[in-house]
Amino acid sequence: MERRAFLKFCAASAAAAESSAFAADARPQLYGRVRLVGERGEPLRAKNIPANRNLIFQYPYAATPCFLLNLGRPARAAALLKTADGKPYEWRGGVGAQRSIVAYSAICAHKLTYPTRDISFISFRAEKTRGNRHANVIHCCSEHSQYDPAEGGRVLAGPAPQPLAAILLEHDAASDELTAVGTLGGEMFNEFFAKYEFRLALDNGGAPKRPVAGSAVVTELENYCKQQVKC
Repeated sequence: MERRAFLKFCAASAAAAESSAFAADARPQLYGRVRLVGERGEPLRAKNIPANRNLIFQYPYAATPCFLLNLGRPARAAALLKTADGKPYEWRGGVGAQRSIVAYSAICAHKLTYPTRDISFISFRAEKTRGNRHANVIHCCSEHSQYDPAEGGRVLAGPAPQPLAAILLEHDAASDELTAVGTLGGEMFNEFFAKYEFRLALDNGGAPKRPVAGSAVVTELENYCKQQVKC
């Protein structure tokens, strides 16, 4: 979201939480401000993000992958969603000139499937397939959970108990650059680190929980992992 709108959103959400029993998950969870950059360290500009391509970056921790997507069309302006335990929150749509840029945690909300350097069972699919009756979804082949990136990661099919956690982005209209600032929705980080503790430590120099700082490199999923499973 644009910086001014984001700050108003934070203030309004905090006020709602203080005046009622509104759950913590209904408010943005703010982390370090991290600028998104290309593979050579150059600023990533929204206008240069190709539509309907799987892009990936790490945020807010060294071991937690996220999808960055240009949907090629404006994402829904607002979506009312709930976490697995029924806590409500509101997703405010995409960013960029066309409001088509969105980002989500790439950790499936069902069995915590995620893209590794070797293989990915979860990715954005623009086309319908035999195992995927919805187009333009994030599809996890582990148990066929499907999420709508144009509506805050809402679950469209499969056993996932909640939407994917959204990554909050700020867009600087003057420079067209993007900055990750936090998350919104049901985070799965604690469960993720507990389930994959040994592997994540091996893959991340023993520090999988190291916060990403300064910048995060955005790369094509096909360059990030050796194999993508399609279903």
